[in-house]
Amino acid sequence: MRPKLPVGFLFLISIVFTGFGDQFLPSEIGRYSFQARSSIDQFLVNIVPNWQPKTNPYRRTEDAIRDTKN
Repeated sequence: MRPKLPVGFLFLISIVFTGFGDQFLPSEIGRYSFQARSSIDQFLVNIVPNWQPKTNPYRRTEDAIRDTKN
């Protein structure tokens, strides 16, 4: 029978390394933590494209302001 891997513990260690490793680890190792966090951040930002609404939600307000000025 194979021994079970401590998946929860490994997940927690990877989260701590990625999130805070550059703050408390030596600079040689902390640099990899910063690079991993930057890569994950860029990946998550690029998942969602720039959202452009199909309508102008402030059009009525802008028209009302324009009408009161004239």
